[in-house]
Amino acid sequence: MNYYCLVAGLPDLRMDDTKGLAEPGELIAEITPQLGADDRRLLRLLRAGYDNRNFLRYLHDKDARLDPAGELTQDDWAQLVKLMDENDHPSDTRLLPYWVDYYRLNPEDEIDAKGITREDYMSGLYYNYAMKADNRFLQQWFEFNLNLNNLLIAILCRKYEMDASKAVIGSNEIASILRTTHSRDFGIAGMFDQLELVMRLAEEPNLLEREKKLDALRWNWLEEHTFFNYFTVEKVLAFVLKTEMLHRWKQLSPEAGEKMFRDLLNSLKQGVKLQE
Repeated sequence: MNYYCLVAGLPDLRMDDTKGLAEPGELIAEITPQLGADDRRLLRLLRAGYDNRNFLRYLHDKDARLDPAGELTQDDWAQLVKLMDENDHPSDTRLLPYWVDYYRLNPEDEIDAKGITREDYMSGLYYNYAMKADNRFLQQWFEFNLNLNNLLIAILCRKYEMDASKAVIGSNEIASILRTTHSRDFGIAGMFDQLELVMRLAEEPNLLEREKKLDALRWNWLEEHTFFNYFTVEKVLAFVLKTEMLHRWKQLSPEAGEKMFRDLLNSLKQGVKLQE
C-alpha cells in the first residue's frame, strides 16, 4: 500500500534541526489512523518500545507515571495483568506475546540471579520478537540496532574487564559470538559492515559527540534502506524513527550523556556482582 498524501505531507527532517518537533506519542497517534490495518501493526511494534518500559514501571509501582508515548494506559495494564494472572493462555489484541513470557518468570529467581537486569531481559525478548516482524525493513532495522548496541556493550565490557556474556542481549548469531569472543575484531568481521567504524566511534572521549555520531550512523542506515521506498510504509516508519532520535537529542545535554554512560557502567558492574 502506498501513502502518497501522508508521505508528501511529512516535513523534511535534518539531524541538526529540532525546531517544531512533534512529540513521538502525538506523531504516532496522528499517523496511525491513516495506515492500513497491517501497517498499523508495524507501527505498533515501534511503539512497543515505550510500552515495554511502561510495563516494567507498572509492575514496580501500579501508580507510576507512564510515558505517554506508549499506547497502553494504567487501566490497560491493570486489565492485562489480571488477564495473565487468571489465564494460562491469555488472549487480547493489546497483549504482545513476549510480555506474557516476561510476566511468567519470577524476576528474583530467573532474572536477577542470572545477573541480567529486568530492562535488558525485556529488551532481549523485544528484539527477538521484532526481528520476526512481517516486514523486511523492520526485521533488518531491529537486527542492525541489536548488533550495534551489543557491539558497543562488548567493547565497553572489554575496556573495563567485565563479563560480556550477561550484558549482551538477544539470541541472534552475532549476539552469541559477542558473548564469548576474545578476538580483536570481536569475531564478527565480515558479518557486521559497520564494525570498524563503530570500534573507532567507541573511542570518542566526548560522550555526547559519540552518541551523536552513533545516531548519525543509524540515520544514514535509515536513509539507505528507504531510498527507493518513495510512498510506502517503510518511509513512514523511518520518519517516526528519525523523529524519535531528534526528540532524544532535544532533551539531551552533556550532563545527561554522562549520566547515561555511568548508569550503563553501573548496570554492568551490578551484573558482575550478582554473578559472583
